[in-house]
Amino acid sequence: MQRFIRFGARKIDFVLQCTTRRSLTIQVRPDGMVVVNAPNSFPEDKILEKVKLKAPWILKQQEYFSRFPVPLSPRRFVSGETHLYLGRQHKLKVVKATERMIKVYRGQLWVYSDDTSPTVVKAIIGSWQKERANAVFRELFEAWLPRIKRYWKETPRLVIRKMSGRWGSCTGKGSIILNLELIKASKSCIEYVIVHELCHLVHHNHTRQFFKLLEKLLPDWRKRKQRLEDRLA
Repeated sequence: MQRFIRFGARKIDFVLQCTTRRSLTIQVRPDGMVVVNAPNSFPEDKILEKVKLKAPWILKQQEYFSRFPVPLSPRRFVSGETHLYLGRQHKLKVVKATERMIKVYRGQLWVYSDDTSPTVVKAIIGSWQKERANAVFRELFEAWLPRIKRYWKETPRLVIRKMSGRWGSCTGKGSIILNLELIKASKSCIEYVIVHELCHLVHHNHTRQFFKLLEKLLPDWRKRKQRLEDRLA
């Protein structure tokens, strides 16, 4: 459903999608489109109020994306696109070179390759994302193990893979699974997902005790969760 709000002299159009989700999220896509996902039971006047409160952030995001000639989906893996990495949009630069590598520098993602075809560039970025996810996720994961061991004595196993519909999960056998796509989120958001799943080692369901432990370990978890959904939902 198409909706809009007025913010001063500006008009902000957005697409409203009502779903069974529990919280409202606002996303600004690289092409400038604003998408609002809201629970079915959320009154429309409250939705408009929430969007208006986020108007300064929405306009800032749209202004940022307008600096770059962003291709329409699906990704074409050519120079000029923007790609998320650790919570920031990076402009893709594809460079012909003898050695295949990736460098991140001042908001730009430089891909060097002897073959600059989109298929090869996509594969290079995919491999690099897996490497970075393995390094970043494990660093944050291992930093939290001493704190969770006060409540769970066993050492959980970390698994990283692509998932659909969730950012992470905790298995009955004590494995923590993280979605590879989280490498696009900021470290604080990645940390939130890790702590959330570690708490499930102690409390398997979203009980009062679960949220009490999550609050104790990560008092600002709600803000981190909202940032994650605003950015990647």
